[in-house]
Amino acid sequence: MAVALLTLELYLPMNDSLKGKRGILKPLIAHLRKDFNVSVCEADAQDVLTRAVLEVVCVSQNSALAHRHLQDVARCVERWRGDAQLVDYTIEMLG
Repeated sequence: MAVALLTLELYLPMNDSLKGKRGILKPLIAHLRKDFNVSVCEADAQDVLTRAVLEVVCVSQNSALAHRHLQDVARCVERWRGDAQLVDYTIEMLG
């Protein structure tokens, strides 16, 4: 069994309020949870209006599958049509 962690750093250029930030992130998080069956949470920069850090975790049979699954998640976020731009991401194998 393998556990993998994906850290996504997002830039929200058009956002000007915490309510607006929630409105941008909520549909993205719901989409990732539904389509990729992963756990997602906002982990950092919660009070910064134009920046968000999301942590995504998946559990898989082996590390190669987990890594590939999280790469697919990162590609999905990169193509996301909303007001969030992917700045950087890292994948870490935890077990």
